[in-house]
Amino acid sequence: MSRREKLEAFVTKNPTDAFARYGLAMECVNNGETAEAEQHFRALLKANPDYVAGYFHFGQLLARLKRSAEAREVLTNGVAVAQRAGNAHALEEMRAALAEIAS
Repeated sequence: MSRREKLEAFVTKNPTDAFARYGLAMECVNNGETAEAEQHFRALLKANPDYVAGYFHFGQLLARLKRSAEAREVLTNGVAVAQRAGNAHALEEMRAALAEIAS
């Protein structure tokens, strides 16, 4: 069973598990399966709106897909979540990503 298959099986049993859903989204990104990655990021953030890393990597994916307005929205939401969580590292990463999109 591949890593992706294991993650899919786990997510099927535990659809709101943030770590597994994030891992599956990232596995899809790494395999170039952007539509599937987007679906998993959306499900992740819907079920776990405080999962900071999801915003950053989803925003990056959208930016790579040239969907700048959507990327800005996701990253802006992520900035607010990171601020509430006190996650300075993620906050700076998302601010830098937003600045990159704006340029």
